[in-house]
Amino acid sequence: MNPTKTIRPTHVEISLGTIAQNFDAIRSHVSAAQVMPVVKANAYGHGIVEVSRHLAAHGATCFGVALLEEAAVLRHAGITQPILVFGGVVARQIPEFIEQDLMMAASSIDKMQQIDDAAAAAKRKARVHLKIDTGMERIGVHWYSAEKLLEASLRFRNIEIAGIYSHFASSDAEDLSSAKEQLARFLEALEFYPKHGLKPPQRHIANSGGILQLPESHLDLVRPGIMLYGVYPSREVRQSIVVKPALSWKSEVVYFKVVQPGSPVSYGGTWKSDHPVRIVTVPVGYGDGYFRALSNRSKVVIRGQQHPVVGRVCMDQFMVNLEWGSAYNGDTVTLIGDGISAQDVADWAETIPYEVITNIRSRVPRVFV
Repeated sequence: MNPTKTIRPTHVEISLGTIAQNFDAIRSHVSAAQVMPVVKANAYGHGIVEVSRHLAAHGATCFGVALLEEAAVLRHAGITQPILVFGGVVARQIPEFIEQDLMMAASSIDKMQQIDDAAAAAKRKARVHLKIDTGMERIGVHWYSAEKLLEASLRFRNIEIAGIYSHFASSDAEDLSSAKEQLARFLEALEFYPKHGLKPPQRHIANSGGILQLPESHLDLVRPGIMLYGVYPSREVRQSIVVKPALSWKSEVVYFKVVQPGSPVSYGGTWKSDHPVRIVTVPVGYGDGYFRALSNRSKVVIRGQQHPVVGRVCMDQFMVNLEWGSAYNGDTVTLIGDGISAQDVADWAETIPYEVITNIRSRVPRVFV
């Protein structure tokens, strides 16, 4: 089977070169800080293996993921750079972390004891980043309780403390007072090291919003996520670095018909016209990640013109109103790209661009260009 001839009309095109350009723009902006590309959630829908291999060849020296399974995929794909797994670790996973030489987050003395015991049994060093909660209330020891954890971290002989980090909750907002308070709390916790005459491990807190809006937060390492793929984290964030979208989502017209006045379109009959209109069917739906919430709200591009999606988005198809415009079977339909951004789709669906791009299902083929 020739994939170029049989590929599904609905597919995503991803420019690895654009991702590399975005990486370079970020690296130039943060100067001395190391850049850790965040490739969790299938590289935000862009293809974790392909993106990571391309960035590794382009000079990336480490990677960040959310899950042990994601890190294992990268190791299996030949990625040898250090990989930090941000998510919580359960005891039964620790030996696999050590076996695969993965860095894990630790936020309690009990967890570090489990890690130390597993590392001793494996006769290897475990690599850990200490997680400090400065206001997210997710994973991490509270900044005001961090000193005991940092003291204890010095005692474990089978653990290498490779880093210490926190995470911003609202660094992409227009009002940065909360993010600045979080940064101050993190720096307060880090005072432990000079107070004891110690050099701190690698310090990091800046996500995409922090990279763009808080240069004082860049510290030793930054963790670009969504901006690496050319999507800004919010409409409010300052676009202090120029990045370009690497993903476009396309399909094709597969059916054309004239719909008469008063004839409802799609499930539930939520849309109908009071005059004859030309309607085309597009083979993509919420089963592919094109939200049902986009029904009667979103637009697509056909022949260089934006046209509205009408009627309810089905699992595998939706309909587009051309009014009295022209389109033919096989014409390209652009869902993201050609002037429609992931942020536009997010606005129509009343969500965030993160959800739009990570929600594109695996049954949608990725084409790397």
